[in-house]
Amino acid sequence: MSEREDRLAGEFPFIPRQERAQQKRNALLESGRILFVSKGYEHTTAKEIAAHAGVATGTFYRYFSDKRQLLMSLLEDKIDYFLAPEPYWFSNDPEAFLASLLETHANRLHRSGLYRVLPEVLSKDSYLYEVVQAARKGVHARILFGLKKIYEKGLTWKDLDLATVAWSIIVLVESGYEKEAQSGKRVNYQEIAKVICRMVFPPEVLAKLRECTE
Repeated sequence: MSEREDRLAGEFPFIPRQERAQQKRNALLESGRILFVSKGYEHTTAKEIAAHAGVATGTFYRYFSDKRQLLMSLLEDKIDYFLAPEPYWFSNDPEAFLASLLETHANRLHRSGLYRVLPEVLSKDSYLYEVVQAARKGVHARILFGLKKIYEKGLTWKDLDLATVAWSIIVLVESGYEKEAQSGKRVNYQEIAKVICRMVFPPEVLAKLRECTE
């Protein structure tokens, strides 16, 4: 477990070693995830999580100090999952590649469902907020690095502040996830990819890149 993960969840009351105990802990984690997504974090109690998992409330507290620790356990090593993925620009069709990347990332978010819970928790948990912000800065740095690479190759606009472009990409992608969380309707990631690529590449560059695939 990394240092960040350890700080997120803290020290657990008990770490199961036997398979049966591990199964109970996993059942609590999955029940917590289901209830957090369906009811919201604030409206879910430890007692409800235990009942959903088919164990006594006391069993919950054997493995987790409280519902926050359970949620942090679900989020450990997954913070980057909720943020914008790093685009790969050196493609013959960066727009199609980016759309596919965003779709794959969105599908992973949907399988977990926790992206719906994160905004609620971030507004009340200052430490988690700081962790997420630090992760976003890391994503920004990686996207900026990629933009600088295509800038050096003469593939992007010359008059843009690349740091601002990198943040704009993050905001566009994350706004799509937030819209899905609020409306329950899938976002057209092909359109988001189109906007991002128009922002990054001059039209003639996109045309030349696509010619290479024909």
